[in-house]
Amino acid sequence: MSAARFAQLPEDSVPEAAFVGRSNAGKSSAMNAICQQKSLARVSKTPGRTQLINLFDLQNARLVDLPGYGFAQVPIKVRDAWGALVGGYVQKRETLRGLIVVMDIRHPLTELDVQMLEWCRGRGLKAHVLLTKADKLSFGAAKNTLLAVTAELAAFDASMSAQTFSSPDRIGLDVARAKLTEWLQLQPPVVGIAAESLAE
Repeated sequence: MSAARFAQLPEDSVPEAAFVGRSNAGKSSAMNAICQQKSLARVSKTPGRTQLINLFDLQNARLVDLPGYGFAQVPIKVRDAWGALVGGYVQKRETLRGLIVVMDIRHPLTELDVQMLEWCRGRGLKAHVLLTKADKLSFGAAKNTLLAVTAELAAFDASMSAQTFSSPDRIGLDVARAKLTEWLQLQPPVVGIAAESLAE
C-alpha cells in the first residue's frame, strides 16, 4: 500500500525497515535487487519519482520505500511536504527498527544524509549505509571511500555500519539481506521470501 500522509499508514503492528536516500541515489534499484524483483519499487532516471511512502508486506514484517530527499524536479511546496512526510515517519513510527540509508558512493554523506543519520541517532534507530553505484568506481577507489565513510560513521555513532553496493553488478546483496533479516527477525534469507511474500 501507499500513503501520502502519516495518518494513512497502517497500524504499528509489525517491525519495519525503511529505505531512504537522496533522490537518484539508486534506492529503488537497490530494493529491487535485494528482493529479486524487477519492478517492486519504481525506477526512474528522474529524481523525485517516489512521492509516497510505499509499504511492502513480508512475513510478519514490512519493507518501506520512503520518498527521496534533496533535489527533485517538483515544486518547492511538494518537496517540503515530502520532507515532512519522511521526517514524521522516521521520528514517530514506533515499529521502525532501522534505516537503510542509500548514498551514491561518488557523493556520500551529504548534509541531508547526515541529518537523516542524526534523526536515527536521536531515536536510537539502527542505520546501515548502502554506498550504491560502486560499479562506477575502480575497486581501489570504492574501497577507499568505504573506509572513509566507515571511519566517519564510527566517530558519529559506533552502532552504524556501511557497505559498498551495486545493483547491476550484484555487489553487496547478501550483506544487505543479512542486515534486514537481523533487524526484522526474519527466517533467513530475506531473498527467499521476496518473490512469494512481498505484496505490492
